[in-house]
Amino acid sequence: MKNTPVIGRVASVLVAAGDASSRHPFVTLAVTALMLDHAGIVGDLHSGAVRRSGPREAWLPRGLLLRNDRQLSALCPDELAVIATALDLPALPPGWLGGNLLIEGLPAFSHIAPGSRLAIGGSWVGRGRFDGSAVLRVEAYNPPCRRAGAAVAAASGRPELLFRFVKAAAGLRGLVLSVDLAGPIAVGDAVVVIPPVTTG
Repeated sequence: MKNTPVIGRVASVLVAAGDASSRHPFVTLAVTALMLDHAGIVGDLHSGAVRRSGPREAWLPRGLLLRNDRQLSALCPDELAVIATALDLPALPPGWLGGNLLIEGLPAFSHIAPGSRLAIGGSWVGRGRFDGSAVLRVEAYNPPCRRAGAAVAAASGRPELLFRFVKAAAGLRGLVLSVDLAGPIAVGDAVVVIPPVTTG
């Protein structure tokens, strides 16, 4: 018997509102739709085929040009609710964390395996040929950091959350993605998880 595809839904789409000189440049605002090209979200702060190495690549000198494996950030509303409860917040908006996609209905969202694809849009439900609009590659889990904690602390007016956020968000911070197939993404689009291809 074939595996039944896991299907979620795009609940919100967001773009980075600031520029590189902003205090929290990665904070995002909700929009009606995203247009993707192979560099990421058209017009978004994090768009680009390459990015500079930084603290995530401790073994490399800072500032080297690397393939941009962090073109989009995706979050799950159920996981955000768990973090919010741990921080005594009524809610944790995805924009505070720089999320570009809020995707509901996919269990253990932050633990979707790297190399998986998120096939977005269409009515194919994971069977036959894809008839949707975009395909994103799961690059990695997005670990919580003090930078995001600082944005949460600033937005909530609670400075102590800068450090509490990192602990509360462990294992729940979502995914970073890159574009495999460019196209539009809109609220309500279906999301089908395509597991990584294994050989042997």
